[in-house]
Amino acid sequence: MRIRLPKGEGNGIDAVLVNTAGGIACGDRFSVAIEAQAGASVTVATPAAEKVYRSDGPVAELNVNLMLHDKARLDWLPQETILFDRARLVRRLDVRMPETACLTLFEAVVFGREARAEQIEDGLFEDRWRIRRSDRLVYADTLRLAGPIADLLRKPSVGKGARAVATLIHVAPDAEARLESMRDHLASVDGCDAAASAWNGLLAVRFCAEKIEALRAAAIPFLVAFRGEPLPRVWLS
Repeated sequence: MRIRLPKGEGNGIDAVLVNTAGGIACGDRFSVAIEAQAGASVTVATPAAEKVYRSDGPVAELNVNLMLHDKARLDWLPQETILFDRARLVRRLDVRMPETACLTLFEAVVFGREARAEQIEDGLFEDRWRIRRSDRLVYADTLRLAGPIADLLRKPSVGKGARAVATLIHVAPDAEARLESMRDHLASVDGCDAAASAWNGLLAVRFCAEKIEALRAAAIPFLVAFRGEPLPRVWLS
């Protein structure tokens, strides 16, 4: 992996993570650590969708560790992850931050390649998020889909037929106060189910759509409005 620091249009630094391998294959292990020092403002993105290829058995792993210091701002905004049929991926994201820092996480996942009308007849996707604020666990979420993922996503209680899902988590001193304005914005979203809730000093937004194009069409203007500045240029290329 490589990191690039292009000139951005926002107030802080844009960092672009480049997977020079061109994707994630069976048994690959990636580890990313980002530290935002006191007062720093950094946005981390990827240049394109991340592809997770078919596996003949071994599980690929992606571990992300984010650390924020006093009054730092860190926006973790990779573009979507695309799981191929029979892909096997375990992803873990761990965050440590103080009360004064500002964190925004956005992750989108697409189950199967839309251009090929691909269905995940068998696979594994485990996504584990843990956020600690002043050494106190404030957010813990684990999604695990194993086996016939396409069939699981058709269930009303799981995905109601959706093939693209995304989660935004915002942790900051003003997080809960932004709930109603974000709900007002989501009320105009078309072609994508979306909802927001807030508790414990954080704001959570979920997106769910049949196609990644619909999800991006909803998420991109939301992210621009939410952050109050343009997305990294790689998102629009």
